[in-house]
Amino acid sequence: METVVIDGVTLYLSHPDELDIPVYERKEILNQILACWLTVDEKDLPLTPRLIGKPGVGKTTLAYLAAKKLNKEVYIFQATVDTRPEDLIITPVISEDKKIRYIASPIVSAMIKGGVAIIDEANRMSEKSWASLAPLLDSRRYVESVIAGIKIKAHKDFRLCVTMNEDASTFELPEYIQSRLQPQIFIDFPEAEEEKHILKTNLPWLEDTTINYLVDFLQITHQYGEPYSVRDGVNIGRYVAKKLAFLTQTSPSTQIAVLEVLKEAIGLILGPQALVYFKEFIEKGKKFKKPVLFTID
Repeated sequence: METVVIDGVTLYLSHPDELDIPVYERKEILNQILACWLTVDEKDLPLTPRLIGKPGVGKTTLAYLAAKKLNKEVYIFQATVDTRPEDLIITPVISEDKKIRYIASPIVSAMIKGGVAIIDEANRMSEKSWASLAPLLDSRRYVESVIAGIKIKAHKDFRLCVTMNEDASTFELPEYIQSRLQPQIFIDFPEAEEEKHILKTNLPWLEDTTINYLVDFLQITHQYGEPYSVRDGVNIGRYVAKKLAFLTQTSPSTQIAVLEVLKEAIGLILGPQALVYFKEFIEKGKKFKKPVLFTID
C-alpha cells in the first residue's frame, strides 16, 4: 500500500477504484458535474454536487465517468447507517507485527492524491458522521482525525461528489450540511431513446426486438411512478438472454415465445406485482398480437 507521512504519522492510502462497466454518456448531467468542479479563479473553490434520484438511475456511474473525463483517480466510499466518523477519515488497525497502522479512507486518500471522492448513498449516514466532514465541505478544505491526532488538508485538485437515493431508508440531512452540498442535480429515469441506448450498451448481445420490449415495458412503469430502473431492465435482459440460451441447449428444434420468457423474467426480478404493467404493455402493443418466437435450431 502507498504511504504518506503527515505530522509524523504514517498513513496507508486506499487504492483507487477502477470500474469496468459499460456506460452511456448523459452529456447534460456530465456537463453539470464538470461545471461544478471547475474553478474560475485562484481564490475560487470547486462545488460539491449532490446527485439525487431513485436507485439504479446511474448516479454513481455518471460521477465516476465525469471524474475519468478529468483523468483523475476515483475513490468510492459506500455509506451505510453504520458509518462512523473514523470510517470517513482514518481507521486504526493492528498489523501483522502487532503495531497500529492508520488506514486512510477513500475520501482522505483522494484528498491527499488530488483525486475525486464519491460518497455513495450519502444520506444513509447520521449527522454525527456528517459533522466530521463539515470542514472539508467549506472553504477550510480539511478534516481532523482524533484517532491519529492530525489535520489533513485537501490537495487543490481534490474534488468531491455525493449521491443520494430518493427512498424512505435514509436520514434527513442537517441544514448546515445541505448548504454545503450544492448544487442539487436531479437524475430522473431516461427517456425512451436514451433508455434504449443504455440497455443496448449494457446488453450488446441481446437482439433489438427484445431491447425494444424492455424499453416499452419500463416506460410504462415510469409513467406510474414505479421505482423500476434501467438497472432492473439490464437484469431482466440478462435473464432473458440466459434463459433463451439454456433452452437452446436443452430443447433443440423448438420455438419459444420471447414474450413468455420476458414475462417470466419480470416476475422473477421485479416480483409478481410488476406483471400488471406487463399486461398493459401487451394490451397497448397491438403489434404483439402474434407471438414473437425465438427459433431453436
